[in-house]
Amino acid sequence: MALQIADCWFERRRLADDVTLMWEPHVSPLLRCNIWHVRGRDRDLVIDTGLGVCSLRAFARDILDKPVAAVATHAHIDHVGGHHEFDECIVHAREAAGLAAVTREATLAGDVFDPQDMATLAIPADDSFEIAGPMLTALPHAGYDLSGYRLQPVRVTRLVEDGDVIDLGDRTFEVLHLPGHSPGSIGLFELETATLFSGDSIYDGPLIDNLGHSIVTDYRRTMERLRVLPVDIVHAGHEPSFGRSRLHELIDQQIAAWDQKAVREPSRL
Repeated sequence: MALQIADCWFERRRLADDVTLMWEPHVSPLLRCNIWHVRGRDRDLVIDTGLGVCSLRAFARDILDKPVAAVATHAHIDHVGGHHEFDECIVHAREAAGLAAVTREATLAGDVFDPQDMATLAIPADDSFEIAGPMLTALPHAGYDLSGYRLQPVRVTRLVEDGDVIDLGDRTFEVLHLPGHSPGSIGLFELETATLFSGDSIYDGPLIDNLGHSIVTDYRRTMERLRVLPVDIVHAGHEPSFGRSRLHELIDQQIAAWDQKAVREPSRL
């Protein structure tokens, strides 16, 4: 399969003086992770880092001008490909081993695609998902060897649990453990601005709850917790950001879908 050469691998948009969204436009929409840069007084955060096909640090060098910690909302390959570029890495304790050793089960490396052939994307199909096609729609530069792509091990410097705080000097984020999509999925919540960085716990699209380590009962509790969180804006792991009313709609739709599925197939939930 012949792929075009990308003019630029990343794109970005500043949402506010202290929040910048970055993304990889030539990655399949299913795996096109939202990469968030959050500016603080003493240090910054990069929340998720994409596939790691190209250097995120090189692309964002002009805004990464102070100490920065890379947060993994979870260890899936589309969210942690660039974490190895950062000296400080924050992740929930239940996902740390998968990052350090790049285990297939934790990161999905080798499950959603064949690392030897990144022109192929194959998601295990059930009644919710049946997706096939190219993982990448372009090459980052001429001569790029798709078969040479590998997820790189990450040096984890801080393990977090529910209720921990990440302090940037002038703003603080509470770590929320939001399991379901994966065992150690987390969100970051800033009470002062009512802002949630949700990772893949919720976004404005079909949620994936059928992975080998996904647990629907945990996911339901996560939805119930998010339902009562005093949120004004959600910056998610995929798709556009949204507000509180849309958050409640998405939660109610997802719980209703689980309830309907439980009636049809009680053994699967």
